[in-house]
Amino acid sequence: MSHLAHIKLGDSLILVLGGVFTVWLAAAVWQGGVADKAIIRSGGKIFREVPLAHDIEVSVQGPLGTSIIAIKNHQARIASDPSPRQYCVRQGWLKNAGEVAICLPNQVSVELAGGSKKYDSLNY
Repeated sequence: MSHLAHIKLGDSLILVLGGVFTVWLAAAVWQGGVADKAIIRSGGKIFREVPLAHDIEVSVQGPLGTSIIAIKNHQARIASDPSPRQYCVRQGWLKNAGEVAICLPNQVSVELAGGSKKYDSLNY
């Protein structure tokens, strides 16, 4: 006898509604809020807080040289960095509050801040 023979219409309805609720909950919790500023750090200390309303480039000095932070269309990214592997540059545009790009060798980072942060293990 098949296991499917034991599943009734009500059971199927509960499974479908549970799945839809799970997808909705994951989408609601894991989305970051709207970012309104970029917090730029150098050497672990806040270098500058920049509003995302204006398109600008900020030069930040680190131990290896100068990193360039670009702000454009309410997004931020590390446009250039002297670090050897360029992981922070390849990360691309940050859009939601709580997103961070870190250049460890040059000790420069940019974090977007706003009303609510995107869920991650640090917020847990």
